[in-house]
Amino acid sequence: MTVGIWVLGDQLWQNQAALASEVKAPIIMIESRGHGAERRYHRQKLVLVWSAMRHFAAELEAQGHTVTYEVADRFEPPLQQWIKDNGITEIRVMEPADRPFARLLEGLDLPLTVVPNNHFLWSVADFKQWASGRKSLLMESFYREGRKRYGILMEGPKKKPTPVGGQWNYDKENRKPPKKGINPPAPHWFEPDAITQQVMADVAMLDTFGELEPFGWAVTRDQALQVLDYFIDVRLTTFGPYQDAMVTGEDTLWHALLSPYLNTGLLHPLEVIQAAETAYHEKDLPLNSVEGFIRQVLGWREYMRGLYSYVDEDYPQGNYFDHQHPLPDFFWTGDTPKNFLHQSIDQAKRTGYNHHIQRLMILSNFALIAGLSPQEVESWFHAAFIDAYDWVMQTNVIGMGLFADGGILATKPYAASANYVNRMSDYCKGCQYNPKARTGENACPFNFFYWDFLARHREKLQNQGRMNFILKNLDKMSTEEYEEIRASARQWHKHQAP
Repeated sequence: MTVGIWVLGDQLWQNQAALASEVKAPIIMIESRGHGAERRYHRQKLVLVWSAMRHFAAELEAQGHTVTYEVADRFEPPLQQWIKDNGITEIRVMEPADRPFARLLEGLDLPLTVVPNNHFLWSVADFKQWASGRKSLLMESFYREGRKRYGILMEGPKKKPTPVGGQWNYDKENRKPPKKGINPPAPHWFEPDAITQQVMADVAMLDTFGELEPFGWAVTRDQALQVLDYFIDVRLTTFGPYQDAMVTGEDTLWHALLSPYLNTGLLHPLEVIQAAETAYHEKDLPLNSVEGFIRQVLGWREYMRGLYSYVDEDYPQGNYFDHQHPLPDFFWTGDTPKNFLHQSIDQAKRTGYNHHIQRLMILSNFALIAGLSPQEVESWFHAAFIDAYDWVMQTNVIGMGLFADGGILATKPYAASANYVNRMSDYCKGCQYNPKARTGENACPFNFFYWDFLARHREKLQNQGRMNFILKNLDKMSTEEYEEIRASARQWHKHQAP
């Protein structure tokens, strides 16, 4: 029997399960142009993945592995040829995180053996066991279980440990609006080497989304580790308080910028979590910043992947509010007078990156209250962001961002008016719209869409206990104001129609 290893483009870790199962086996990696053309992926996403793959192949070869690297339209033809050339009788591949790719593997007429995925802390089986029998799958409960399971920021006896600092969650300390004169450190970027420059030249020929240059993302594990060290040493101290803030001209603030490397396998979540915990103990870093960051990786990231693997296959088709409006063209161009949308979309075009509040409370919030199709919005998110994969975006967008799953993930819709944007950003300054106006020519679309959303879906929303207090404000609204709000929403959609 001759075993061969197929390394996928988001599994670029030398200790990944398939590589670890047969250390001397021949290896194949395939840069599929057809797979990369399934949607209008951001140019920098394609450069990141393909350059990281080529670098990883070169590292494996330098260590004495036999590596076949192919650029092809589809996966199966080069795999068949590789089998023939090497006398392969069994192909081992690590379990894909994405369901569509798992289905693709099932459809290949090849001798495949799928090895359990070890790029996450919780296996699919672990999450299922945790979720079974629970009335609700709260992230906070999952996060606390993860802290106990891995002993992260815990103290006291092993049988009954308690959280360091006496509380589990420091979120209330991590919601400060931006202050004047904010001065975050520059991100840790890299100059493209010869391999990356060649990939950039290849991608430049493709008709897709986003700007290609400047490209500064890490494409090797060594570079990704440098970004991690830089975050721990320079950014983590101030990460917590301003992690929800949005500032014009500051694309990254104090954010870690590690998700692209976690999601391609260049970094493993446990080493990232432990690096932050070690820094807390050794460098006396603020607990609210350290806990807030660890919660994003040990909590949200693992929870989103676990829930993705747990929900039914039709989860991506969820549309609880029956929203059908098509995605406006400005999501692809950024050309809109609405500054809150322009800032986030323009940044995504330039970098392939928005932080979590831009994604949740600007882009998803607007799509939710404006009644945009959840499936079109999710597909755009999947294409636009450098860290996007199916397992990332289905639960984050369909569930958390748009409440299209009807509350499987979130306890209430993340819907907000312009008041939130005005408090947490400087986007409203200089904008032609008035963030305090619900009606009138200069009323902010966030406002009239927000109240229109509440009114249109009052019956469903009143079943969400946390919404009743807000819904009572509708009763204070005059019939004339309500009709004007409804007319503004309809008029906006009329102007967006092709």
